[in-house]
Amino acid sequence: MALTFYWYPNCGTCKKAKKWLDDNKIAYTSIHIVDNPPSEQTILDMITKSGLPAKKFFNTSGKSYRENNIKDKIADASNEEMAKILASDGMLIKRPLVTDGENITVGFKEDIFNHTWNK
Repeated sequence: MALTFYWYPNCGTCKKAKKWLDDNKIAYTSIHIVDNPPSEQTILDMITKSGLPAKKFFNTSGKSYRENNIKDKIADASNEEMAKILASDGMLIKRPLVTDGENITVGFKEDIFNHTWNK
């Protein structure tokens, strides 16, 4: 199954991840995460399948995160509430977000990409 690669083209980390996928000849469909953020349900599914805490899906260094005091808003939020916030603004999502429908990676670390996507 081809991967779905949610990215922001101006993001340096996304460019590194894209290059890695291309260099490893891994098929993917790219989706602009700001123009077409994943739906609330899609994000909730990814949180559940990833096994990661929902807070790991937030781009904590982003302007939108800081300016909107998201840290305070999610302090005691449920996964459902966090998924709703994430789906409302693609710039809040840590990127790139890559999935094959079962496995999910958040951000780009070469060793994790090797382990997860280079099979």
